[in-house]
Amino acid sequence: MMIIRSWLFVPGDSERKLEKSSGNSADALILDLEDSVSDERQQIAREMVCNTLKKRTERARQQLWVRINPLESDLSLPDLAAVMPGAPDGICLPKVYSASEINQLDHYLSALEAREGFQPGITKILCVATETAASLLTFNSYLEGVSARLAAMTWGAEDLAVSLGASDNRDPESGEYEDPFRLAKTLCLTTARAIDVQPVGAVYVNYRDLEGLKKDCLRDRRAGYMGKTAIHPDQSEVINRAFTPSEEELAYALRVVEIFEQNPGLGAVGLDGKMVDMPHLKQARHLLKLAEQIKEME
Repeated sequence: MMIIRSWLFVPGDSERKLEKSSGNSADALILDLEDSVSDERQQIAREMVCNTLKKRTERARQQLWVRINPLESDLSLPDLAAVMPGAPDGICLPKVYSASEINQLDHYLSALEAREGFQPGITKILCVATETAASLLTFNSYLEGVSARLAAMTWGAEDLAVSLGASDNRDPESGEYEDPFRLAKTLCLTTARAIDVQPVGAVYVNYRDLEGLKKDCLRDRRAGYMGKTAIHPDQSEVINRAFTPSEEELAYALRVVEIFEQNPGLGAVGLDGKMVDMPHLKQARHLLKLAEQIKEME
């Protein structure tokens, strides 16, 4: 699966926003059937989302995913049945408690892919892994066996605050996440990396504060996240830039690779007065590969 830097949520029942979203710079759109759609408009949203999927079959630049309602909801299976004819690139699953729900969704998708005549396993999964208190205690379940469809994991601080009974998820003075939410962020990142899926940063809810969003993206990237979810169209470009390696980074990565190629057999070499070793070489190669993927995508 290609690396996705920006994932933009788009309300599934807004014809105007669905139409406009195709011109957005987001690498992926998440057509939303959950939080942004009232119960009374679910069927309308399903039809709009399916029609959008069927119209936009060329997705080399921008993938189309669908966020369904939680599996525990009576709405989730009708969501899946309604949108799968449009062949979404993936399903975003909210309110996840453990890996067992990912595996349950895998079974549903297998049946629906067979119904539509799609290649088995072609529909991927992005899970929102931390929206419930219980989910913070079950990350080990992902290490015990999870569907190969799981391509990415993100975390959620807003619903988690409700589940924990917290009045806020950030410190009002520093703006930093409070401890339970930092734990959720860390567990999501480490689990995603442990099972080799893409870790995706949480939404930045102050959509007018693009400078704050940039800083949040760079914090995520330094920690090891790759990509971020967005709730406003203006956020996509900021996210893309933040998660795209700079010319300076790429130039240094090339120098790291070159110096090891010039010194075969050495596990550590000096560069600009600093010692670089195998982890630095791996990081450099990863960065160059990422830049190549982004260039192909754009």
